[in-house]
Amino acid sequence: MEIGNLENHARSEPMEESQAQISHLALDIGGSLVKLVYFSQNSEDDSSKSNVQVSNGNKGAAVIEGKLQFAKFETAKIHDCIDFIKSKQLRLTGCQHNGASANEECVIKATGGGAYKFADLFKEKLGVCLSKEDEMDSLVAGANFLLKSVQDEAFTYMDGQKEFAQIDQDNLYPYLLVNIGSGVSMIKVDGPGKFERVSGTNVGGGTFWGLGRLLTKCKSFDELLELSHRGNNRVIDMLVGDIYGGTDYKKIGLTSTAIASSFGKAISDNKELEDYKPEDVTRSLLRMISNNIGQISYLNALRFGLKRIFFAGFFLRGHAYTMDTIAVAVHFWSKGEAKAMFLRHEGFLGALGAFMSYEKHGFDNLMVHQLVQQSPICASHGGDKTHSPADSELNDNPSIDCSLCLS
Repeated sequence: MEIGNLENHARSEPMEESQAQISHLALDIGGSLVKLVYFSQNSEDDSSKSNVQVSNGNKGAAVIEGKLQFAKFETAKIHDCIDFIKSKQLRLTGCQHNGASANEECVIKATGGGAYKFADLFKEKLGVCLSKEDEMDSLVAGANFLLKSVQDEAFTYMDGQKEFAQIDQDNLYPYLLVNIGSGVSMIKVDGPGKFERVSGTNVGGGTFWGLGRLLTKCKSFDELLELSHRGNNRVIDMLVGDIYGGTDYKKIGLTSTAIASSFGKAISDNKELEDYKPEDVTRSLLRMISNNIGQISYLNALRFGLKRIFFAGFFLRGHAYTMDTIAVAVHFWSKGEAKAMFLRHEGFLGALGAFMSYEKHGFDNLMVHQLVQQSPICASHGGDKTHSPADSELNDNPSIDCSLCLS
């Protein structure tokens, strides 16, 4: 899954798993990917830190210092995820914090359709019960947590420029959350626990992966993204200039370089699929899907009078071209009045929301301190190494320094 092969040089060195005590985890099992969030307790002075008294209205509560860590696996290789959980003994902590004895059932919070589909598998392989949290509830809870609690989480990206957005905590709502997974959900968020799925499209990350695999024989999503980075969509897309003899269609505001028809040149080129470079095909496919998502998202924001549009989901992968295409689409259709914003932890909203649901079962508060630069663990490296993203990726999914307040 991982594209990059450069060792990560972080501002804060990631701690070795042997030096930390894992405290909790949650899963988001989607159609394409399994996303995992787990809390790893700091190793230094664990005994004293667990007895720190806090004055946030919950006097007498214990505070555990640590980090929220992130990992992802292909759903088709879900046994890699199970092996990772088993190797780190993450499954045991569901029992510890729910006060279960050795004879009682261990519970792990999970969301997504896979929480139902793979429930028996997790019971068989790990001896745990997946406590199912609603997918939309989890997405919104995860997004609200990141936007309200984590500094420099949201950013804009267009024309090669990344700028972190300052989020006014008192003016966050309402906003449109566009989660791009295998498919796309568009959710109008009015406040904590107040939301409505107002639209969506079946043309999303699964479409890019599925069609891309059929057209290019690439075996992974990240391989497709890397291939598209080298491509030229103009070889296969029909542009306005191709129709108007190289000139703009000024009357309706279309430049000569605007795409009139994705894959349109394939109609008249008298070529077969093998005559086109796979990287050009992949670039055109990525552009088509990203443009479509950007346009539909803005039209739904316009429908409800929303100015803030946050895009999330592992389709993005922090990929510069994908984000730029979506941002340009929103900018074009809104005539510059709306901006597309992206999230550093874009693919982990559901897993974070499921993690937040532990508050109902013993957690009173989660206090965030800072981000610690650290790439997510990927199945292809067995969870033992972290690598920096490739040049085409801008997000690093850093771990989050935080404290858990236990009741």
